[in-house]
Amino acid sequence: MRFLVTGSNGLVGSRVCTLLEKGGHEVVGLGRGPRRTDGAYRYVECDLTREQYVAAAVEAAAPEVIIHPASMTEVDACEREPEQAYAANVTAVAAVARGARKLGAHLVHVSTDYVFDGEHGPYDEQALPNPRGVYAVTKHMGEQAARTFVPGAAIARTAVVYGWPMAGRPNFGAWLVGALEKGQPVKLFEDQFVSASLADSVAAMLVELGERKLGGIWNTCGADVVDRVSFGRALCEVFGFDPGLITPTRLADMKLASPRPLRSGLKVDKVRAQLRAQPLQLADSLARFHSAWKAGRGA
Repeated sequence: MRFLVTGSNGLVGSRVCTLLEKGGHEVVGLGRGPRRTDGAYRYVECDLTREQYVAAAVEAAAPEVIIHPASMTEVDACEREPEQAYAANVTAVAAVARGARKLGAHLVHVSTDYVFDGEHGPYDEQALPNPRGVYAVTKHMGEQAARTFVPGAAIARTAVVYGWPMAGRPNFGAWLVGALEKGQPVKLFEDQFVSASLADSVAAMLVELGERKLGGIWNTCGADVVDRVSFGRALCEVFGFDPGLITPTRLADMKLASPRPLRSGLKVDKVRAQLRAQPLQLADSLARFHSAWKAGRGA
């Protein structure tokens, strides 16, 4: 099959491209800036916020399936720069979805648990979103854009994606490892519950949604819902770091620019029942993360 993958320089997109190539698919990756990832797939630099560029890239690639992980995910930056957030998380999605519609291609659009307010989590695929903050609102609008132009699209919601190598800016897991291995103290939220997700696992679920051309909403995330302090302590146990470096703090005490849902975990019953690519338990996820980190350091 022919696939087009956006954000192919990024944490999830790069892994999607790798898995698709291993599966024998023809892959075109779209990204910002020079190519940063390995693989034989064709890479095209493209500003996804410019619809004419997206239309041309999609038409040239002629994909049967488009997987769209690219977005602006820095929550506080979105709050400060709503125009950029809207362009990246809404305009770009609409452009990609229009391209998919024109070709009759299946679309797998990657979204987030932040579309929920976090008051009644964890959430299943039937729960009604109630986004708060610019990031959350624009991601929810992106979901609507995808479904407007490609009604049979898959909406794949994930959460706190981490992995090694980083593929660009540090993700939560990589940032935490970087600080703890240097003996630096870190503050983690004890009152925010999340479904932390290993990027490799998320990519595997996205690839299956694409290969099988499945539609609807899917929670493509980690299997366990934990607070960030518990995640940090579990990581310390696997990596051999000092858990005393972790200082529990509350979200409200940090005075962050953007609101964040407190209980934003996602339920994975649907994925467990219907996908071959299974969500990972936290212990398995951290073990794989640790192995990739060690391999990256030549250990």
